[in-house]
Order: sequence, then structure tokens, then C-alpha cells
Amino acid sequence: MQVPMQITFRDIPKSDAVEADIRRHAVKLEEFCDYIVSCRVTVEVSAGHKHQGKLYSVHIDLKAPRDEISSTRHHENEDVYVAIRDAFDAVKRRLQDYVRKQQGQKKLHKPVPATGQ
Repeated sequence: MQVPMQITFRDIPKSDAVEADIRRHAVKLEEFCDYIVSCRVTVEVSAGHKHQGKLYSVHIDLKAPRDEISSTRHHENEDVYVAIRDAFDAVKRRLQDYVRKQQGQKKLHKPVPATGQ
């Protein structure tokens, strides 16, 4: 990354373990696409239902040349590590589409077998 990664914690105390997990996921994205310009990750506690525990919400914004890639929704879960994993999986899929488009490749679908007689 050209710009250092920015991790923001809202309404929760900063955790070194959570920050290390976020950086580990970001390194995997950088191995997949080496021209990421910047990455911003926001971890917060969202207002959950009263019968549930805390819901952790994670949102990711990536900047690549000529495009911005972000998780389209806040990924929420009672386990912060699961919310982080889900958010990075969503961004990874969008980043794969971006890289594929930059390389001029088209998404190939499996042929559907003919049915009937």
C-alpha cells in the first residue's frame, strides 16, 4: 500500500489482537492485488437488539488506481473476528472483479447441461 493502513475503532476500546487480525487480512489482499493505494477499516459496535449481545460492525474502503472498492454494507456479527472475516471476504470478491476487469478478462460461467429430449 502506498498510504499506511488506517484502522478506526468506534465505541469500543482499541485492541491489539483485533488490529493484528485486520492487518493479516489486509496483507492477503495485498498479495492478491499489489497496487492497492490505501485501506481504511472501521470497527464499531452497532445498536443491536436488546435480547442479543453486542453486534460488531466492520466496514472497509480500499482505493485502487481509478477506482474505489468498499464493502457495500456493514458486516455485523456478535464475534468481531467473524465480522472482520466477512467484510474482508466481500471486499476480496469485489477486488477480484476489479483485477479481472483491469486485465481485460471476462467472467466465465460453467455451461449449463441441456435437459429434456
